Amino acid sequence: MKKISYAFILLLLCTYTASAQSVEGNVDNLPVHEYTLTLKEEMVNKAGKEVKGMTVNGGIPGPTLEFTEGEYAVIYVKNEMSVETSIHWHGLLLPNFYDGVPYLSTPPIEPGKTLKYEFAIKQNGTYWYHSHTMLQEQSGVYGSIVIQPKEKTLEYDKEQVLVLSDWTNEKPRDVLRFLKRGTEWYNIRKGTATPLNQVIARGAFGAQLNFWRQRMESADVADVYYPAFLINGEEKVEYPEFKPGEKVRLRIIDGSASTSFWMTFGGPDPLLISADGKDVVPVKHNKTFIGVAETYDFIVTIPENGKLEYKIMAQDGSGTATAYLGQGPIVAAPDISKPDKIGMMQQMAKMKMKMGAPALKFRPGKDERYEMKEKWGMQMDDNMQMEGMKDMDMGTMNMDKSNMKDMEKHKMDEMQMDMKKDSMQMDHSKMAGMDTKKDSEMKEASQLKDMNKTNPTAGREVMDEADGMQGMDMFSQYNYDYLKSAEKTSYDPDVPVTEILLNLTGNMQRYIWSMNGVPLSEADKIKIKGDEVTRITFNNLTMMHHPMHLHGHFFRVINENGEYSPLKHTVNVPPMKQVTIEFYGDEYGDWFFHCHILYHMMGGMARIVSYDTPRDPRLKEYPVSKLIDETDQFYSYGMIDAASHMTTLNLISSNIRNQFSLRGEYGWNRNMEVEAAYDRYLYDYLTVFGGVNVENEMEDSLDEITTTAIAGIRYLTPYLFTLDVRMDSKLRPQISLSRAITIFPRTIVFGIYEYQADFGWVDDLPQGDNFKKEVTWSTGVEYLLSKNFSLMGSYDNRFGAGGGLSLRF
Repeated sequence: MKKISYAFILLLLCTYTASAQSVEGNVDNLPVHEYTLTLKEEMVNKAGKEVKGMTVNGGIPGPTLEFTEGEYAVIYVKNEMSVETSIHWHGLLLPNFYDGVPYLSTPPIEPGKTLKYEFAIKQNGTYWYHSHTMLQEQSGVYGSIVIQPKEKTLEYDKEQVLVLSDWTNEKPRDVLRFLKRGTEWYNIRKGTATPLNQVIARGAFGAQLNFWRQRMESADVADVYYPAFLINGEEKVEYPEFKPGEKVRLRIIDGSASTSFWMTFGGPDPLLISADGKDVVPVKHNKTFIGVAETYDFIVTIPENGKLEYKIMAQDGSGTATAYLGQGPIVAAPDISKPDKIGMMQQMAKMKMKMGAPALKFRPGKDERYEMKEKWGMQMDDNMQMEGMKDMDMGTMNMDKSNMKDMEKHKMDEMQMDMKKDSMQMDHSKMAGMDTKKDSEMKEASQLKDMNKTNPTAGREVMDEADGMQGMDMFSQYNYDYLKSAEKTSYDPDVPVTEILLNLTGNMQRYIWSMNGVPLSEADKIKIKGDEVTRITFNNLTMMHHPMHLHGHFFRVINENGEYSPLKHTVNVPPMKQVTIEFYGDEYGDWFFHCHILYHMMGGMARIVSYDTPRDPRLKEYPVSKLIDETDQFYSYGMIDAASHMTTLNLISSNIRNQFSLRGEYGWNRNMEVEAAYDRYLYDYLTVFGGVNVENEMEDSLDEITTTAIAGIRYLTPYLFTLDVRMDSKLRPQISLSRAITIFPRTIVFGIYEYQADFGWVDDLPQGDNFKKEVTWSTGVEYLLSKNFSLMGSYDNRFGAGGGLSLRF
């Protein structure tokens, strides 16, 4: 009976998906290749400390799964952990039911259970797998997939998989909870913060004011502090078995939770041959940016007298990892300049960028995507652009004046071209001209490198000159123009096209990420029509990179190669830039579509792409709401200030729209106040709230306690002041304003001012008085000792001066 029911389900799916590429079952009787993956919770040490991780077959990363195109994969995933899990086969084209997103396409794997995945292998290349349950990928549930073609098409001797990743000794949920509270500690810890003293020393105070005006602290590159970056699970790994002269195919996978990397290679420039598993026209390319979840294949030649160094640097410059191939002296990979965040702020101010697009809208159901695109982002004409480029701080560029002029002009041309063209209506004659100019400059840079072969330092300088001004060219270096498909990828012009605009939006203070100002929990599905082309334009209105991944599909990334634009499954969208992709709809079911920075996805930057076909009946017991709820959970945190003159307590628990808070303070003179409130976020920066306030009426006495109801609004103003306007049940209006500023590394100054008026509308005032006021204010300084502890000192007009310790938890 069960076999009949299962056959009926398959028949039903096939009926609805006559044109679908994916079919369940080994219908072509392909040779079976079987694996078993066992997931366990084990103690591991990846960054100097024993912590609980999640291993796959006992390792981090998990084993490489090797297949040959034309086989049938059968993979048993055994969950021996205490929590449910899942495995997603990233980049593989397979039946929807086996895609591995729990509650959306595939059932979760409960503790003690085993799930069998099976699908035909109908592609070749370099791919990977990872958990799609909560934040498990950060804890170690990931590994590589290598699929050999039926016939070898490229000449090389050996190959090596290199899985890149980031590692934290914290619990991943604690990382996200810490990001949600809006602290600068991670940037301070990794040395990428921009305190006010450094901003002023660089003459960038005007740029800082511009950021504050737009409710931004500073330019940002990456969110999380990582004590280690890894290649195949190690900070430094050696492969001495490779012999001089051998050609080695490096299959490189960025399996990080949230880190993109710059990659460089020692020796001659390597040959880039594949991106996201798809062959590209081979091109020599050294300094390469790899976004989270992308894969790149290179062919390198092992040096005759030494070992080749492969180096990765975290995008924000906070750490590196290396791999060595061969034996002997190191043939060093070029170094890369760290990004200049203060310089980026200055440049953005010159270019009149309008930042702060909402991650949370008043009316999430209203379509305002085009108004949002018009209002936010690049707001400048050519003259502004020229002014911004002319005044760039070139202190970290390491180039002489003549080369600087050429590079400025080249980068300026790229920027103007990028902003004036529509992604689908390019002026190809101009693009061709730009390509010729680029080839000429790259050739010149190559000649310079040849002249400096004996000087490794000079070689590294030329590397940075040739590939762009790190952090100062307003992100134009982050493009895919060097990727060209070996075959035409364009679609028949008669095929209908549906265009979709997705503005990528975020809020760093509350760590909410969304599309068109709408997080996943408030979004409708993106409906896809079969047998037509869907064209999506990503318009990034944030300061962060977003590697966008569409499950179950490859898409064209439109670049200057036109009909030969490359196929990818993940595309990095740089800050304040646009990228257009398109794909042909020939699948069925619902597929996940999200930013592959794990904490951005969990913060709401995700969608469900739906062919609007009936839901698989095998998922009846697994409502998709559980997946959506993962991105809208409550996170709780608090802080205690224990000082000689007063003690304060703040507790907060919030999700995307709702916040519960408890605030209490007790002074040495027995002044006490406690307030409990509920806030509802109407918009990124605006809440309405209600609650109760309890305080004593007389100093030095807790005998008379007054309880009042309160209601009001809280608003984050331009320049990052928190404004609180309220009325209590005694009809006493009150206004308060507060602000905190990081003035030195680890040092924060803060202040709050409150003014309350009583007009006697409820309680009688003393005879002869028509008005009574109460003013309280305090100011202080905090010095961060660690993530959780600070020294603090403050003065309060009620309690006087004092000092003590702050505890964050």
